[in-house]
Amino acid sequence: MNEVLFFIHAILIFLLTIGSLRLGKEALMCWIVLQAVLANLFVIKQMTIFSMEATCSDAFMLGSVLALNLLQEFFGKEAAKRAIYLAFLGMATLALLAKLHLAYESSAHDWSHQAFSTLFGQSPRLLLASLTSFFIAQQCDMRFYQWMRTHFAKRSYVLRITCSLFLSQALDTLLFSFLGLYGLVDNITSIIVVSFMIKMIIAITSTPFTAFAKRYAPITV
Repeated sequence: MNEVLFFIHAILIFLLTIGSLRLGKEALMCWIVLQAVLANLFVIKQMTIFSMEATCSDAFMLGSVLALNLLQEFFGKEAAKRAIYLAFLGMATLALLAKLHLAYESSAHDWSHQAFSTLFGQSPRLLLASLTSFFIAQQCDMRFYQWMRTHFAKRSYVLRITCSLFLSQALDTLLFSFLGLYGLVDNITSIIVVSFMIKMIIAITSTPFTAFAKRYAPITV
């Protein structure tokens, strides 16, 4: 069932991305921030898909990059840059407030503290790796997409977005794996290859939705 849920999850995210685009710039920016926060929260759950280990947050990471590229395509570079900083701020705020939340001493009748500790008690290394890889990958994606938009303006914007997804997710996977997992797992190469393959499957799945978005997008800047 994981494979079926995986594609349902990805398709739902892509549909919500198109819906946010239709609502306008602010809605798309909010959706980017929400996806970044959810990805940072859901990354600790592991699953088996196609007989390989993966996290449950890969679809959110690709969804946020797709939304960022659509934001830049239809509303300009400055809107994309602002969305990156807002997403980073959202992730950092969640991390800070989660640590504060865990610092409260629970009562004798509380039953939820252990669950919160499991969700929010990530090691500083993993948290820093997640924040760093997200910020760097999004910045590179924004600049690469702008370069492609300038030099390949006559090419399909779907092709530009797909190429940008491949580059940004390769960079995000490498950064997070080495910053957060190196020395903690037996085969770092396997982790990188499997994670990147799964992200590419999602990226290919998003192609028809990216083309579909052009028809329902607001007027471009």
